[in-house]
Amino acid sequence: MLPEEKRERIRRSYHLEKKSLRQIAREEHCSRETVKKAVFDLPPKSYQLTQPKPTFVFGQPFQARVEALLKQNEQLPRKQRYSSRKIFETLRAEGYEGSESRIRQYIAQWKRTHQTPKLFLPLEFEPGQDAQCDWGEATAVISGVRQTVQVFVMRLCYSRKTFVMTFPTQRQESFLFGHVQAFNYFGGVPARISYDNLATAVKLAMDKGKGRKRIENRTFVAFRSHYLFESHFCTPGAGWEKGQVEHGVGFSRRNFLVPIPEVNSFEELNKLLVERCREDDKRRVNRQPLTIGQAWEHERSSLLPLPPFEYECCETVTVRLTPYSQATYETNRYSVPVTRARREVIVKAYPFTLDIFDKTMLLARHPRSYEKEQDVFDPLHYLPLLEQRPGAFEYAKPLRRWKQDWPPSYHNMLHVLREKWPEGRGIQEFVRILQLHKDYPADLFERAVDQALSYGCVHLDGVLHCLHQLADPQETPQSLDLSDRPHLQNIGNQPVDLSRYEKLLKYSW
Repeated sequence: MLPEEKRERIRRSYHLEKKSLRQIAREEHCSRETVKKAVFDLPPKSYQLTQPKPTFVFGQPFQARVEALLKQNEQLPRKQRYSSRKIFETLRAEGYEGSESRIRQYIAQWKRTHQTPKLFLPLEFEPGQDAQCDWGEATAVISGVRQTVQVFVMRLCYSRKTFVMTFPTQRQESFLFGHVQAFNYFGGVPARISYDNLATAVKLAMDKGKGRKRIENRTFVAFRSHYLFESHFCTPGAGWEKGQVEHGVGFSRRNFLVPIPEVNSFEELNKLLVERCREDDKRRVNRQPLTIGQAWEHERSSLLPLPPFEYECCETVTVRLTPYSQATYETNRYSVPVTRARREVIVKAYPFTLDIFDKTMLLARHPRSYEKEQDVFDPLHYLPLLEQRPGAFEYAKPLRRWKQDWPPSYHNMLHVLREKWPEGRGIQEFVRILQLHKDYPADLFERAVDQALSYGCVHLDGVLHCLHQLADPQETPQSLDLSDRPHLQNIGNQPVDLSRYEKLLKYSW
């Protein structure tokens, strides 16, 4: 192909310098036909085959078979159609000996010819009217464990303000709790929210003569009526109907969860995500005049107001306590204080915690476990029973787990009390001391035990005295200065006169 610089020289020589075609061809060392093409601007002719090249391996019978399978795909379910790999395996079973890449190349060419590209409509939303919600998955390291977390995403369609939160599962209580936190983050409730056909919200059922219909979950309907928004469920398989949040899930994963976060808890991870959502408010979406944060300020007044109290996002069940003062929920058992045990209790399972009630009185609160057949203990729940049965101290399962995290001062105090009061009394005194954990924080309690050991007052009153001193140093009694009253300094130090007791005995006779 003639370079543009050379083509320009030829045209200048002919049109401006009035040179002949022969002279230009001689000077530029090219043929007169080439000079003519450059001078008269003849369009270059593309190379075309006069007849198609023969394909010795992937010939007409196999090409026809591929086309038949591709046409058959149009009648098959979307998730059970012939892939390029499956077509290659089918043809190979029928005698094809060529490569898979040749099949893929032919399929791509056929699709370009026979299939039109997908087209979408540009949409525009009114402030406060629409939001979209969806789930995704991501990887995070929580407490040193690499795990898959479920990512809840809700986006306001007008301002594109996005809320992201992670959960251990996609269960209904997590789904609803994510809504509540999103509404609090947005400062209001959108008038309509679009969803996939989530099992936590709806189920699809066959309606006689009408195809499939949606039956909304009763709990979801109650939640929706509490916040007064409308729900819109997309056509099955039509993710483009909520394209903003479909994009938002991927955007959040790439921008908020890269690099893979390493945190101590879900609470820490969700705080990190909220901070990154707020940072995203500074971004201006392409072709939008305002940043996300500025558009949200304009949209905020159009959102529905939040109700006076939040919806309780939990599963509530009534269970019977086991003989070990435990409530069973989903194969896991959670302890209840032995002093407040009841035959039946109410369990409320939230996404991250599990509360146990006696009617309206809270008996216990535990972190929720999503593993199977786990015992979740609070060792403080069993201390009153251990005080009555000191012989079980070494074997009590809740205490054996707790011992692994004890500081050395706890073991020192237990050793001193056992030597001072054998036969179980020392253990009982130690259990009474441990019960002070209910009223004082662990770090303060540990300092009090260290101080009591240094004072030599290794008993309940001694530890309690040290706790009072550490809790309120200003009330610590000062030593009494009697330097100006020397006659009082010996009071309390003089020897005891036992004869006075003899007199008392005589009077009693």
